[in-house]
Amino acid sequence: MFRFETAGESHGECLVATLVGLPAGIPITLQAINHELWRRQQGFGRGGRMKIETDTVEIVSGVRHSRTIGSPIALIIRNHDWKNWTEVLPVEDIEGGEDRKKPVTRPRPGHADLAGILKYNFEDARYILERASARETTARVAVGAVAKAFLAEFGIRVLSHVIGVGPVRMERSVTWEEIEALAAKKEVLLGCVDPETEARMKAAVDVAYRTGDTIGGIFEVRAHGLPPGLGSHITWDSRLDGRLAQAIVSMQAVKGVEVGCAEEQAASYGSKVQDTIHYDKAARRFFRGANKAGGLEGGMTNGQDVFVRGFLKPISTLRKPLESVDLETREPSLAAYERSDVCVVPAAGVIGEAMVSIVLAQAFLEKFGGDSLQETRRNYEGYITQVREF
Repeated sequence: MFRFETAGESHGECLVATLVGLPAGIPITLQAINHELWRRQQGFGRGGRMKIETDTVEIVSGVRHSRTIGSPIALIIRNHDWKNWTEVLPVEDIEGGEDRKKPVTRPRPGHADLAGILKYNFEDARYILERASARETTARVAVGAVAKAFLAEFGIRVLSHVIGVGPVRMERSVTWEEIEALAAKKEVLLGCVDPETEARMKAAVDVAYRTGDTIGGIFEVRAHGLPPGLGSHITWDSRLDGRLAQAIVSMQAVKGVEVGCAEEQAASYGSKVQDTIHYDKAARRFFRGANKAGGLEGGMTNGQDVFVRGFLKPISTLRKPLESVDLETREPSLAAYERSDVCVVPAAGVIGEAMVSIVLAQAFLEKFGGDSLQETRRNYEGYITQVREF
């Protein structure tokens, strides 16, 4: 089974990811992974950390001569900022180390600070925020890039776009071709396919900049080229829509997820929102009159584009801090400030792509298996022939 784990702290030596379960023979390039890491760092509203880090990956096992070899893959992304933290976060204690610490004793509302302190019995939030930080998602994006390379072998692509920033939301539908064109751009503003709406989004971010605030939004991840039948209706935890929802909400600052047009469906009558079924005799295939379900029915892909939306709250660290309590004195105090972003919605979309790609790759391998790419391809092509001949 394809699975992964990440390790590392925001200001530690590096971020690490390990993944196992991918078949041998998948073409992998450092350039493709680094491009995804670059995309994660883009967007209007990013903070000072993006000026320090230029994320690139090192593959230290599992890939040889640009192809997976079936063994565990290990990825490393080094933190350039580590040189400023070597005496603050050493692995082994050092003489006078207590004087070099940068304790965080004024927990930030909305962050993991206070809950983590209470859970792990720490005196300050430094160790909590170092791991809870969204910096961890850099490793997820690297893993997602490998998953994307696997899916691409079967004509499956996963991309994202932004449909809302703060109070500004794009209401019209978006085509796959528009999302592809957006992904091809060399400059990223706020990841919206509509220039007029994006300009209004930028104005909302500007307000947050000027007032020391932060701003959230909504991103949509879409998967194109999927076959029907990934996932299952058999058990609660094999339903693909549930697995995708968990993957999206596992992202830092994401507080909600929408599969398909869930909000619209909840406010409508059934006759208005179900995707009618039709049959093209000439092409010998079934098709649907719409895609309100987001490409998923009964926990399985139905052959249409899968799309899910993530609802991202504003980043918890504000330059104009909110009320908190000092852990040492128990007196009212303003929350601590750690270098932060103002808006990360476009980056969240890229991270969402990674998570969706990982879940879809897992579901794909569950159905088609294979120790080598060739074996997986034979299984896949046999199934596609079965579907076409139905």
